[in-house]
Amino acid sequence: MANASSIAAIVVTYRPDIATLEALAEALLPQVDRLWLVDNASTNVEAIRALATTRSINIIANNRNLGVGAALNQGIAAARAAGCTDVLLMDQDSLPVGDMVIRLRKALDSGGDRLAAVGPAHVDARTGDVAPFVRIGFPFNHKLRPAPGEVVDCDFLITSGCLIPLRAIDAIGDMDAGLFIDNVDLEWCFRARARGYRLAGVADAEMEHRIGDRLHWRPGGRAIVHGPTRLYTIMRNRVLLYRRPGTPWRWIAQDVPRAILKFLGFSLVVAPRGANLKAMCRGLRDGLVGREGPDPDAG
Repeated sequence: MANASSIAAIVVTYRPDIATLEALAEALLPQVDRLWLVDNASTNVEAIRALATTRSINIIANNRNLGVGAALNQGIAAARAAGCTDVLLMDQDSLPVGDMVIRLRKALDSGGDRLAAVGPAHVDARTGDVAPFVRIGFPFNHKLRPAPGEVVDCDFLITSGCLIPLRAIDAIGDMDAGLFIDNVDLEWCFRARARGYRLAGVADAEMEHRIGDRLHWRPGGRAIVHGPTRLYTIMRNRVLLYRRPGTPWRWIAQDVPRAILKFLGFSLVVAPRGANLKAMCRGLRDGLVGREGPDPDAG
């Protein structure tokens, strides 16, 4: 693949399933030149170290959980120091197909200097559904389902599978470590778009992915379920994003009703209702006062 030796994959780990992580490593290693595992104080870090040693994978082991944003920044800094030109950001439970990176690389190379990032089509490993790419609209988003061979401009890309040239990170800035975990990708994409950069989804690049702890089935569809600690950061960070200058007003206008529905659903319907309610209330409060970092009540 063109310029393949300059691509570094960065996988942030936190108590991963080792078999799943090994499958990810096996899928990534033939597609990239370097691979970094950035571990956030996992209880099974020795198993992660063993995997890294047997596969000649680089590892950065933190002695406490720094969050996704800070860990990605560590990997980006290591890739830059090693002379890489691009980073591929990955979640620990994703699984790219064998030609994902080369297809992303081709789209990035043909997109021009104002293309900040490209991302693959995400296939839900539980349902087989392919998530659409999105352009933000009001009152509803525009969901894009590109045909085979198409590359479409969109307004945000999720972290996992995102291929970013380091020149774009130099211009736009690192990931926001203060958000800790949720909406780190959304904030960076909003910042990129506010500075006149493009983002693109690549239909022919595919990756299996999971969002949320589980799915909750309800009349008319299903909802992605997170535990109370994640609900804290989800609620807090959306409020923090409302206050950021790069956040589009259209996203804020449509997200406020979405936040209300999420608050009601997770406090009245989805168990554990009481813990969910407390976590979301704390998140809203801390978002309003500008508090960042991890959930202070998390164990």
